[in-house]
Amino acid sequence: MSLSLATLAARFRARLAVTIDDERGDVPGWVLITLMTAGLVVVIWALAGPALADVFQQAIERVSGF
Repeated sequence: MSLSLATLAARFRARLAVTIDDERGDVPGWVLITLMTAGLVVVIWALAGPALADVFQQAIERVSGF
């Protein structure tokens, strides 16, 4: 069976309309991205926190020394 180009285009438009009207989004994907981002922030903060605190303390000491 051969479908005409007009029939294929109509089916494509119908599927596209259903997809556009679907406003649920990808909730599990966003939850995963949010949790992974929070995890990365915690790991980076744990590793870089002491070094950043030292840099901040040195900067405060230099400014206070004037």
